[in-house]
Amino acid sequence: MTRNDGEGVCEHCHAPLSIGFAIVEWRNVAYAYCDSCGRTAILSEWDKRRPRLPNCPGQQEICAAMESYLQPCECGVRFRKGAFPRCPHCNQPLSAESAPSYIEANAPGAKKGWRWQKNWSGMYCIVIENKRVDDNFK
Repeated sequence: MTRNDGEGVCEHCHAPLSIGFAIVEWRNVAYAYCDSCGRTAILSEWDKRRPRLPNCPGQQEICAAMESYLQPCECGVRFRKGAFPRCPHCNQPLSAESAPSYIEANAPGAKKGWRWQKNWSGMYCIVIENKRVDDNFK
């Protein structure tokens, strides 16, 4: 999923943002955001290193128990449940409530009624400025 799905604008510093998003339900992945820089970790359910934890479903944001099985982000901080994407220019957290203004404007399905979930924990995740890592299991 290294792709650009369109452009957005940071609601804090108004810098332009290149965005990509994924529907994790169709890709058999879970995801997490770095607690400091907002990088997105995309975690395949097919990776042999992925622990099989009870009460830790895939196809959405990771559960808290999965955090300790992930390598730190390249910025040195960890990926956590409850973290969120951040603007790479001002490092402020991006609002899931404001995100529909640019996500839905760039999503072909929006013309047919699809709507953004307005949270950073459901079946859709977002990648800002291609800041992502895949399967960063320990």
